[in-house]
Amino acid sequence: MTKPAPNFDFIARPYRWFEYLTFGPYLERCRFSRLPEITGARRALVIGDGDGRFLTRLLQSNPDVLVDVIDLSPGMLKLLEQRVRNLGTEAHSRVAIHRADVRDFSPPESFTATGYDLVVTHFFLDCLTHLDLSRLTATLRPHLVPGARWLVSEFQVPEGGIVEPLSRFLVRSLYRAFGILTGLEVRELPAWDMLLERSGFSRFDERSWLGGLLTSEIWTFMATSAAADDSYAKDGPSFSPAGPF
Repeated sequence: MTKPAPNFDFIARPYRWFEYLTFGPYLERCRFSRLPEITGARRALVIGDGDGRFLTRLLQSNPDVLVDVIDLSPGMLKLLEQRVRNLGTEAHSRVAIHRADVRDFSPPESFTATGYDLVVTHFFLDCLTHLDLSRLTATLRPHLVPGARWLVSEFQVPEGGIVEPLSRFLVRSLYRAFGILTGLEVRELPAWDMLLERSGFSRFDERSWLGGLLTSEIWTFMATSAAADDSYAKDGPSFSPAGPF
């Protein structure tokens, strides 16, 4: 059974300032750092972009890209759509907005006719459990073209050194704060790198900020090497996660 969905409407408008108060400009730097590398995108799926700051830049740097956007929060989607409208009619016509919980999302037959060459998740995978993410990758694989890129910006806990305990404390504090503000029930980062590898993706490049607490990675979909099967998507990964922070 899917757990109750978190509600991000309460923090939709102040979310940008919440980012700055906690991490200064680093979340935006992480989020925008790959834009010069994805200028050739033709069909993109953007999941959980929040208020649309990344989406507007993606549309500006990719004049031919068509984008499907999935988000659950009406408040966030309202801000996102306003940002896109501010770019003009042409940019707005290239965006299709889907209000949905990706944990239960089943793409309709008309969702994409040509397949996605780009998937984007910025600071979103941390809202999913290991099983949620394994099911999401299983859902998306049939809609990806060979060589499609998955752009991930995410929190992580670097191993070793004095940064590790501080990173664990910050991640744990963020989960507690979002649990209070939004009702988010997830309390640990999913092992998304292992899950993507199991689902047929290969890490192409990675960058990090704040001692490794923030990471930006590009993964490439190797269609012929997809190892996940129906039982994996149903039952989840066979490894044991590190446990809650």
